[in-house]
Amino acid sequence: MELPASFVELALSAYLLLNLVAFALFGVDKSRAVRGGWRIRESSLLLWGAIGPFGAYLGMLSFRHKTRRGKFLLVPAFMVIHVIVAGSLLFLG
Repeated sequence: MELPASFVELALSAYLLLNLVAFALFGVDKSRAVRGGWRIRESSLLLWGAIGPFGAYLGMLSFRHKTRRGKFLLVPAFMVIHVIVAGSLLFLG
């Protein structure tokens, strides 16, 4: 069964938005870290890293933020999982 093009476009737009939010959150947290303000919880950043791993990883690299924290090595692993799932959906769909 093939999905309508409008659904695919909506899904891709939502996925892009989730990755943009993840990217922005890493930037906001880095800014707050530099200024000594209230921080975003690491668990929240990791959750966003699982939801939008490409934006989160780009944010980590762009802002040089959380790159030395061991648990944030999960973000590239989340990227691999997303690629596998997307590939499977494309192959099976």
